[in-house]
Amino acid sequence: MKPASINPRVVDTGSPPIPAAQGWLARYDGAHGAALNLSQAVPSAPPHDAILARLAATAANGASAGYGPITGDPALRAAHADSLSAAYGATICSEETAITAGCNQAFVVAMMALAGAGDAVILPAPWYFNHKMTLDMLGIEARILPCPAARGFVPDVAAAEALIDANTRAIVLVSPNNPTGAIYPPETIAAFHALARRRGLWLVLDETYRDFLPEGSGAPHALYGAADWRDNLIQLYSFSKAYCIPGYRLGAITAGAGVIAEIAKILDCVQICPSRIAQPAIAWAIDGLADWRAENRDEISRRAAALTVALAGCPGWRADSVGAYFAYLSHPFTGVPTARVAESLAAQRGVLTLPGDYFHMSDTGHLRVAFANVDAEAIGTLAARLRGFAPD
Repeated sequence: MKPASINPRVVDTGSPPIPAAQGWLARYDGAHGAALNLSQAVPSAPPHDAILARLAATAANGASAGYGPITGDPALRAAHADSLSAAYGATICSEETAITAGCNQAFVVAMMALAGAGDAVILPAPWYFNHKMTLDMLGIEARILPCPAARGFVPDVAAAEALIDANTRAIVLVSPNNPTGAIYPPETIAAFHALARRRGLWLVLDETYRDFLPEGSGAPHALYGAADWRDNLIQLYSFSKAYCIPGYRLGAITAGAGVIAEIAKILDCVQICPSRIAQPAIAWAIDGLADWRAENRDEISRRAAALTVALAGCPGWRADSVGAYFAYLSHPFTGVPTARVAESLAAQRGVLTLPGDYFHMSDTGHLRVAFANVDAEAIGTLAARLRGFAPD
């Protein structure tokens, strides 16, 4: 009897790394205090009480158990479009948005809409590992664009253009970046948009962490001011971080109405409709909790500052980039596999980070820190834990 087989593209794709890394903490004996889980970009705060009340009310309403529109409830699509219009000084209508089951799903359906097996998508590295996994499983070549620490992990337009050929369909940018925290200057984003337009490619801009840009930063870019932005721009977003609802899985895609109509075909096959319960609450909270979201942003900024102070007392350790939810740390253990450094740090000192080679196969010198899950006081203990540490 011949055994059935699994799609080899799925088999050849690496497993989700965070669950495996979290197992490293099982060896920690607590000698240096409570474990610091800096591995996953998850908000430590619960949703606002007003969101919780609305979630409960919607869950108790039998109507919310039924199917909704494929691309999301009209109220949330309109509220998100209005929010984008205000943030970017542009006019974006609700028909140019679609609500998804988180930003990961937004990326998957966008890639399915833009490229097929054998095509290529330019992906800056270090990359967000779920982006790389998605492309691998779809049979789309991830054409890697290295973003070195010397450039602040900001991608170079000329280097990207050198990677373009007849098979290239899109360029992906993530700003603020996961994993590095790098914030791309508006002129860099504009230059990539111009490149994409000139070469007939899509620019897919993941702005999951835009709510955590420093106060007073202004619009992250001016792309929506171009009359023809709908011809080659797709923006991705997540409500998980800003509204502290990662378990409710709400994200969004913004693109021209024609593109949204094509993406709706895919959404109908993979989700039929977004989860109904959280949509009314977030449609209200976009305006109703603007001050609370600003407070959350400021708290995350305080944690970033606490991390910078802590590292100042750790010879050999350096933050090569800090921004939004993340820091990308250079460690002093040259020649030691980065996974070994991260595993030993978790087991010996109770500090769980992710090794750089989870985000780029050749990155053996960095650890990613996601500091939204740990408060500033706890981050302040990091210096004592790093001093004197050496990997097994």
